[in-house]
Amino acid sequence: MDWLERTELLLGKAQLEELKYKKVLVVGLGGVGSYAAEQIARAGIGKMTIVDGDTVNNSNRNRQLPALYSTLGQLKAEVVKMRLLDINPQLQLTTIAQFIDENAFSDLLAEGFDYVLDAIDTLSPKVALICEALERDIPIISSMGAGGKFDPSKIAFTDISNTKYCNLARMVRKRLYQHGIRKGVPVIYSSEIVPREYIVKTEGERNKKTTVGTISFMPALFGCWAASKVIRDLTGR
Repeated sequence: MDWLERTELLLGKAQLEELKYKKVLVVGLGGVGSYAAEQIARAGIGKMTIVDGDTVNNSNRNRQLPALYSTLGQLKAEVVKMRLLDINPQLQLTTIAQFIDENAFSDLLAEGFDYVLDAIDTLSPKVALICEALERDIPIISSMGAGGKFDPSKIAFTDISNTKYCNLARMVRKRLYQHGIRKGVPVIYSSEIVPREYIVKTEGERNKKTTVGTISFMPALFGCWAASKVIRDLTGR
C-alpha cells in the first residue's frame, strides 16, 4: 500500500502527482513553522527547503515539534530534517541550518519556489522575505503572532491590511508601509486580544525585548492552517 493512498483518495491522482513536482520554502522552524513543514511533507510535496539557525532549548518544549528532552541543544533544522525524511525518504529536501540575513533572501528565492511559507518571528528578516517574495511574484503565506493567543476560534486567514489585535502584524504593516506595500500579503493570524499579563519584558535573544506566554496547541494550529493554505493553493482547491 502506498503511504499516500488516502491522500490520493482526497486529492485525486493528478493533483497528488502535481504536488510531487512543487517546491516549497519554509523559513522558521519554531512552533508554527515546524508543524507547517511536517504537514506539507505529509501531504506529498516533492521538494522543500527548510531554514532555521536556532537550536532547541528547554523553553521550546511546550509548543515546538522538534523540541524534546532528547533533542536539547540540537539544531532545529536538523531535527526537522530527520523527521521529514523519515516520513518521506523520497522528499528532495534542502536544509539551511543558519539564520538568513535579510539581504540574502534575494539569492535564496532566486533558486525558484512555487510557494513561500514565512514563520519568522523576528521583524526585519520577516519583512525582507515578504518583500522579496512579492517582488518575484511568488505566492506567500505569512504567519503572524501565535504568542499570547488561547482561543482557536479567533484564528483566520486575511490580508495583512485587515489584521487587528496582533502586535506582530501591526509592526509588519508599519514596516511594509515603508516599502510602499499596504495590502496583498496573505496572513494567518488571531484576532484575540492579548492581556498585558501574558507579556513580560526580558533581555531576550536576537533583539527580542519581550517574552509572550504560549500554549501547546496555538502555534501548531497556526502551522496547520498555513500548511493547508499552501497545499490548497498548489492544488487549486
